Amino acid sequence: MPGGEFNNYYSPATSPSPAPLSFIDASEDEVWVWTQIKAEARRDAESEPALASYLYSTILSHSSLERSLSFHLGNKLSSSTLLSTLLYDLFLNTFSTDPALRAASVADLRAARVRDPACVSFSHCLLNYKGYLACQAHRIAHKLWNQSRRPLALALHSRIADVFAVDIHPAAKIGKGILLDHATGVVIGETAVIGNNVSILHHVTLGGTGKVGGDRHPKIGDGVLIGAGATILGNVKIGEGAKIGAGAVVLIDVPPRTTAVGNPAKLVGGKEKPSKLEDVPGESMDHTSFISEWSDYII
Repeated sequence: MPGGEFNNYYSPATSPSPAPLSFIDASEDEVWVWTQIKAEARRDAESEPALASYLYSTILSHSSLERSLSFHLGNKLSSSTLLSTLLYDLFLNTFSTDPALRAASVADLRAARVRDPACVSFSHCLLNYKGYLACQAHRIAHKLWNQSRRPLALALHSRIADVFAVDIHPAAKIGKGILLDHATGVVIGETAVIGNNVSILHHVTLGGTGKVGGDRHPKIGDGVLIGAGATILGNVKIGEGAKIGAGAVVLIDVPPRTTAVGNPAKLVGGKEKPSKLEDVPGESMDHTSFISEWSDYII
């Protein structure tokens, strides 16, 4: 797998930009994206006055992306006993002191804007994409877990699952440039590792195979695409740039740049000489090109 155990799972994303940029580093990229978000919010507030107050409180009244995101997540995940002010302080302090988390949040925004044709703007993703919001909240929970603040990490994990219907264990490692498209029903286990520029659709499970402890969940390489309803179980490796078809059940390793479909999953082209992918499916979002290779599969 690239990067071993994905120790570099916050390395820079390689997804194409939706607009020409002249940034040099991640901080300038963050400033550029935040400028776009504010411009979009002003435009939307002018065209839809009913949203003006909402857009002001969530975006336009804030001086930075991390403040806006922390405020929005705090309101989304708050409850009668877990106050939004407490969550806001927690999120803002974590984002403000960790440039890698901020870079990941920007890379995830770009992933949604570039890969999802239904994403009309960065602000649309920031405010309305529960897969994006769940992923950013998970990043906070993951840091808390690594700081041995596990009761708080688990409480946050529970609220994320309740609010967004996305269940990611706080110990799971997730890279940047991640798209959780639709996101409902996504389950990611404790020892799962996900690389960079990965796209995962709804009702995907990265789970274990029983009650055995230890390293028991899938390892997903960079640039992988996992289709809706796919299930990957056990400590298996999904190679860089692989594609897992919708509804597939994967129980063994999948080589890089190959396509696995079916239940149980089989490699398109066969085990000995599987068809190799030329694109990066996690970025291209191409789910169906392999069908033309199966003459008896086309309906």
